[in-house]
Amino acid sequence: QVQLVESGGGLVQAGGSLRLSCAASERTFSSYTMGWFRQAPGKEREFVAARTRSGITTYYADSVKGRFTISRDNAKNTVYLQMNSLKPEDTAVYYCVASRGFTAAMSPGGYGYWGQGTQVTVSS
Repeated sequence: QVQLVESGGGLVQAGGSLRLSCAASERTFSSYTMGWFRQAPGKEREFVAARTRSGITTYYADSVKGRFTISRDNAKNTVYLQMNSLKPEDTAVYYCVASRGFTAAMSPGGYGYWGQGTQVTVSS
């Protein structure tokens, strides 16, 4: 069973950048599709980005396309989320997720493994 630990959250001004990291405990990390969700106060969890286990295909929510980039380093068992041009509406707890599926789901139910979350706050 894979365990996920996020890091890299914090407070940043609008227009700034942050890079989130998610370290996985599983040695077969490359067999998992990895992704990120976020949840703002009073809102449901929403899909942000995912990268398939092959590493070839990526998916992004429309709200982050062109600003966020998901990448993975299978040698380090780590997935990253580079967030640029941050906006106040990006403020949320960001969760790293993992699935054994070959394709990336965009609903929370498509992922069986979740990290504890890391807070990202963007000030205006």
